[in-house]
Amino acid sequence: MLRSFFLFFLIFSTALGQVKPLSSSELFLGIKKLNVCASVLHVAAHPDDENTLLLTYLAKDRLVRTGYLSLTRGDGGQNLIGPEQGEYVGIIRTQELLAARKIDGPDQFFSRAYDFGFSKSTDEAVRLWGKEKVLGDVVWMIRKYRPDVVITRFPPDARAGHGHHSASAFLAEEAFKISDDPTQYPEQLAFVKPWKAKRIVWNSYSPGFQNNKPSVEKLPFIPIEIGLFNSYLGKSYGEIAAESRSQHKSQGFGVPANRTLRIDYLLHKNGEPAQKDLLDGIDATWKRVENSDKVAELINVAINTYKISQPSASVPVLVQIYQELAKLDANDVYVIAKKQEVETLIVNCLGLWFETNPAQFSAVAGERTELKISAVSRSEVAVKLTKLTVSGAVRDTIMDVALKQNEQFNLPFVVTIARDQKITQPYWLEKPIDKGIFQIDDQRLIGQPENVPGLYTDFTFVVENQPITIRKPWIYKSVDPVDGELYRPFEVRPAVTANITEKVYVFADNTPKTVEVLLKANQANCAGELRLETPEGWKTAPATVSFELKEKYAEQRLSFKLTPAAGFGDGRIRAIVKTQNGETSRSLRSVEYKHIPTQTLFPLAESKLTKLDIKVKAKRVGYISGAGDEVPAGLRQMGCAVTMLDEAELSKNLAVYDAIVVGIRAYNTEERLVFYQEKLMEYVKNGGTMVVQYVTGGGSFLSNVLKVKQMGPYPFAVSRERVTEEDAKMTVLEATHPILNYPNKITDADFGGWVQERGIYFAQDWDKNYVPIFACNDTNEAPKSGSLIYTAYGKGHFMYTGLAFFRQLPNGVSGAYRLFANMISVGKK
Repeated sequence: MLRSFFLFFLIFSTALGQVKPLSSSELFLGIKKLNVCASVLHVAAHPDDENTLLLTYLAKDRLVRTGYLSLTRGDGGQNLIGPEQGEYVGIIRTQELLAARKIDGPDQFFSRAYDFGFSKSTDEAVRLWGKEKVLGDVVWMIRKYRPDVVITRFPPDARAGHGHHSASAFLAEEAFKISDDPTQYPEQLAFVKPWKAKRIVWNSYSPGFQNNKPSVEKLPFIPIEIGLFNSYLGKSYGEIAAESRSQHKSQGFGVPANRTLRIDYLLHKNGEPAQKDLLDGIDATWKRVENSDKVAELINVAINTYKISQPSASVPVLVQIYQELAKLDANDVYVIAKKQEVETLIVNCLGLWFETNPAQFSAVAGERTELKISAVSRSEVAVKLTKLTVSGAVRDTIMDVALKQNEQFNLPFVVTIARDQKITQPYWLEKPIDKGIFQIDDQRLIGQPENVPGLYTDFTFVVENQPITIRKPWIYKSVDPVDGELYRPFEVRPAVTANITEKVYVFADNTPKTVEVLLKANQANCAGELRLETPEGWKTAPATVSFELKEKYAEQRLSFKLTPAAGFGDGRIRAIVKTQNGETSRSLRSVEYKHIPTQTLFPLAESKLTKLDIKVKAKRVGYISGAGDEVPAGLRQMGCAVTMLDEAELSKNLAVYDAIVVGIRAYNTEERLVFYQEKLMEYVKNGGTMVVQYVTGGGSFLSNVLKVKQMGPYPFAVSRERVTEEDAKMTVLEATHPILNYPNKITDADFGGWVQERGIYFAQDWDKNYVPIFACNDTNEAPKSGSLIYTAYGKGHFMYTGLAFFRQLPNGVSGAYRLFANMISVGKK
């Protein structure tokens, strides 16, 4: 059982996507790594929390088996590159983190914890996640990865600056204490054994993450020089780490390369203290594996005889190592890991390239699918391809193909995908998120970064008379005239998907609205009926609509008239597709950016409905896009005609707009605003209403230099202050102000049902002309009054707000709509 689990784990963590070939120098480092039997696990809270320089040093200099456990996928973070929020941001950041690991070398893992947004305490974080569940996940990873040393990125207290950060250290330290106790989480022992790491240390830092010698702690520490230059790689670890960290593009984390020395400090927290080195007292040799003398001997031969100009000359001794490993304890974590490493080295020393490319990037269960299977060996060593095991094939394909040097072997293949094949939904999103945690039923999946490949080909090669079988997932390949050869994960889709065109429908009265649904056929010859499932009292006309889609990927847009029920309230509408195979309700959403593989999800085909008492006096609204948000769609739902203000539109007469709204972080990201700021202030002075949504500032990691010296008619600054409790009480400071009274009377009820947070990056140090409208605060904190500030200027009105409308409007929060309607209606009759 243990051996099969670890094989599952290794296939899962290494077989996804196409692998970049290793250079001759990287191969030599890989052979040297075979001689190192030690493991380190780094623990923090989010993608981009990890110390990429330390990870690079451990993986590429010390050559230890290195992993990073990020408790969350960063779902609650901001998004500098697009409008995605929540779990979709988590999808992006998962892939960014995997891209980083491909550069700096370690393995990547996640717990079940959902990033619910900024937290100010360890207690809040572990309470919302569920302490026992997430602690169990950390124990699971220690038992599964079996590290000799655990390294936390943060201290378990307020110095961490974020409740998730401090919670990651707290949970790691607690897990360290109990991971060897078989009475703790005994259900895990069906797959893993108890394990005790030698020590746990904190990669300490001073404020600003400058790694200076710790002065506050009394516990022992050791220095570690991590900014070295690796002549085999032609780069310093600082250069590699910068490239790795710069993969976090959604967070604006591009950084310059460090080419000088740097010392970090590792502060002892528990276990046996290190005296001089991180691995003190740890046997990092093959002596820790029984009967492995021959393996160690052969590895030394491989190191001493390696030819930098002829890596293929190492294949015979690598095959011998592979054979000797097969004689050792099949459940030993290092035997399993090193066998995987040897397979990778053999493949790369041979220059062996092999893959399975479907003719199209997706299929549905039961569909006949054309494949192209190819292999090429680019060395003089004899290689035979003797067997192919293809998902969906009735039987294995037995062959005896000698791969000729530099000649590609191609085999057309046709299979029918199993009718019970699951769609390629990320495994952690198959069930609804349960408050602060993903629901994952299979214990073996916890920790894994991506889905196990459901469709694959097992290639069996014979090298030096030794059969070696390697699994590769199917992967779609195309050629772009600009970007060249591109790879995309192969998808299994529902036969028909239905996308309701709006995320939220807002009704101010009983007037019907048109609901459009975009159907997409993911196989040829799809026909059936579409209906809308609505809350009680709501009506659709017609009740059903027939459709017929003859071509694969064909689309059809169908419309319904939706009439709300009497009275105010919220609900959901769902699109139901009925075909001869039954009823389904799945939409299709792709996350596509050039720096990550395309990710496709199939969430439920539904949208939010809200009928509320709302009036809007601003009819024409101009919107200046920032870093990406969905507020314009919310404005349209209010009944506003929205014009996106690009440079051409900004050059025109702005007086035609009742209000101009500036998108989130626009003053951080939009260079053009410096040229139009004076004109925008003139617009306000002449009677316009302008609302600026939050910008980053106050030393934030996300802060760019503001593109203008002053965003409003009078000066104010932006802090890092935020209120993270979405139900925090909003205290009115100006009860008679028009923002609170016209055209909608704002009450406490309008602040119910908000999601994730009240607001972020509040104003501070404002000019006396500004008036703060609200005060609010998190529990046990002083009130903050910078969530919304207002000033009259000339005949017009200017507002800056840190209130999280960019989250509330897409989630159909009624009170947020009413308040925003008042803000853009100030001064209108």
